[in-house]
Amino acid sequence: MPDDSGTTRDVPTPGRTHARGPVRQVATAAVAIALLPAGVWLSAQVRPGPALHDVALFAHLGFLILGFGAVLVADYFFALWVLGRTTLAEAMANTSRLHLLVWSGVVGLIGSGALLRPDLGKGFTILKLVLVAALVINGTQAMVLDRRIRSLAGRPPVRLLLWGALTAVISQVSWWGAVVIGYLNTRR
Repeated sequence: MPDDSGTTRDVPTPGRTHARGPVRQVATAAVAIALLPAGVWLSAQVRPGPALHDVALFAHLGFLILGFGAVLVADYFFALWVLGRTTLAEAMANTSRLHLLVWSGVVGLIGSGALLRPDLGKGFTILKLVLVAALVINGTQAMVLDRRIRSLAGRPPVRLLLWGALTAVISQVSWWGAVVIGYLNTRR
């Protein structure tokens, strides 16, 4: 839709649904939710050799860049909105394009992490698993929030904006916490 500047924007229309997008997001979230306990179980069963461990570590770093990088870009778009440099509709449209990258990164991190021989008896490892579970749950509820905000005409109510801010804080704490613990675990 053209805006006042003559450029075209992908603005969500109230009541309009894109069936493929939500179905993909829900499917990817379901895979991540199912994969987390499966990854924990697999990590207790499999003892990969050094070569497979190195491949899994490289994949783990790649999936971290993919998933967390997309989260940082999404948060950047919302920071631009808070600073008045873009509209909420533009921030939401740009962020919605990143969901598949975020979920692919999370699923890849869980899968590759299972092959990194995590010590399930360590408190740090358990805390990291809790943070990853928080990421998955937070990401799933973020999709609900996204749909609610997109269904509204005009500025969302303050409660939805606060919900969004809390979602971003939980996301950042969980991602950064898991990254720091992962780093510390490789140093021991």
